Amino acid sequence: MQQSLGPWIAGARPKTLPAAIAPVMVGGACVVVDETSHRNWSNLAGALLVSLALQVAVNFANDYSDGIRGTDQNRVGPPRLVGSGSKSPAAVKRAALLSFAFAAVVGLILAVSTTLWLLVVGALCLASGWFYTGGKHPYGYLGLGEVFVFIFFGVVATAGSTFVVTQQVSGLSLLASIVVGSLACALLAVNNLRDVVGDTAVGKRTLAVRLGESGARAFYITLFFVAAIATVVISRNRPTILLGLVGLATGAQPVLKVRRGATGNELVKVLAMTGRTQILTAVTLSLGILLAS
Repeated sequence: MQQSLGPWIAGARPKTLPAAIAPVMVGGACVVVDETSHRNWSNLAGALLVSLALQVAVNFANDYSDGIRGTDQNRVGPPRLVGSGSKSPAAVKRAALLSFAFAAVVGLILAVSTTLWLLVVGALCLASGWFYTGGKHPYGYLGLGEVFVFIFFGVVATAGSTFVVTQQVSGLSLLASIVVGSLACALLAVNNLRDVVGDTAVGKRTLAVRLGESGARAFYITLFFVAAIATVVISRNRPTILLGLVGLATGAQPVLKVRRGATGNELVKVLAMTGRTQILTAVTLSLGILLAS
């Protein structure tokens, strides 16, 4: 059983799950600051399930689509399920669809308890998750992956988590989503930086490929500065939110590694560090928001 589950757990890419947890944590903290008497906290658990399921679904869908295209044959990081031949394309596609279906069912429950307009948002999330690397013209191959991540794992996930609890979109959650979205983009940016040579060879035009290696490194570092600036802006009337910078400071190590030219497997470690920074920033930013309430 352990051997059969092992590849699937690895295929779900646990190191990317902070990108799903962080926005729900921060969005939940923003609820406390909102001046509203209507708070359905049970919906926050639903938002977390949707976010996690979508992250896993996107990971499996990416594994499937890249695998059948052959773009994962000579990758640097951990082997993928389809690309390595450990699982069949049909099985990985089925895992992706089941994960999307789970997210859809929980999302439907949230929509019924809040507003049916969430069905439109949910449909966009599902479509964006699949067509990142799926379909005839995947936008991830056009260098637009970071845009998707910022919108859906930043703005939508953070502000949406606040909304399902209060049924209001708050200005604070929108501003906080910039911090969350920037660090989610950093996860994808360093992943694409690691694969830039292989992606270039197979014609996968990620943003890292389009920017070139030096440009991709600068972009990764810039995302941390954007997150820091957004944190400072949010704290203008709530100084305790500056606590978010404490978590963000743990990004100094991966930033230095990228700046100094880390490559290959070294960037696998940077990916893990970036995920750690994202979750620590979410914790300290959330704490700062709660203390400001």
